[in-house]
Amino acid sequence: MSHSEEIETVTPAARPGWGWWLLWGLLIAFLALLYLGLSRARAGRVSHGPAPDFSLELYAGGSWRLADQRGKVVMVDFWASWCVPCQLEARLLETLWQEYRERGVVFVGVAYTDTEPAARAFLAEYGITYPNGPDLRTRISQAYRIQGIPEKFFVDKHGQVRAVLIGPVGEAELRRQIEQLLAEPYP
Repeated sequence: MSHSEEIETVTPAARPGWGWWLLWGLLIAFLALLYLGLSRARAGRVSHGPAPDFSLELYAGGSWRLADQRGKVVMVDFWASWCVPCQLEARLLETLWQEYRERGVVFVGVAYTDTEPAARAFLAEYGITYPNGPDLRTRISQAYRIQGIPEKFFVDKHGQVRAVLIGPVGEAELRRQIEQLLAEPYP
C-alpha cells in the first residue's frame, strides 16, 4: 500500500435514533387522525335523502310517528332544557308553529339527554304546544347523527330531509325553509 492510497474505514450502519422514531410516530398519528376525520365526515349528520323514521312517546301522552306525516312539511327540533340557545329560540318556534300548523306544517320536538321533569318544566315555561317527547336511549339522535343542539331537520312532504339548521336560527331563515317546502307540489 502506498502513501498516496487512502485507507477506507468501514463504520457500522447508523441506527435510527429517537428523532427517527418520533417522526414516524407523528406521521402514523397524523394518518390515523386524518382517517378518523374522513370517516366521521362521511358518517356526518343526515343532511339529505330519506328522513330516518321514528316514533316518539309524547310528554302530553300518546305517540307520534314521522311516517304518518307524509304530505306535510315537518320540522324536527332536537333540544334540551339545559341548552341556552334552545331557550333563546323556544318562543319563536312556538309562534311559528301556531302560525303554520293550519297550512300543513308539523313541528316536533325531540328532547335530547334531558330529564323528564326538566323537559316538562321547559315546555311549560315557554308555552310549547307542538308535540314533544324524550329521545329514549338517544336512538333518534343517533339515527339523525346530530352533533349538538339545537339542530333542526326540515323534512319535505315526501319524507326527504331537505335542510338542516344548526344552532339558534333567526325567524327569517326558519320562514324561508318552511315556505320553500310548502310551495312544492305533492301528489
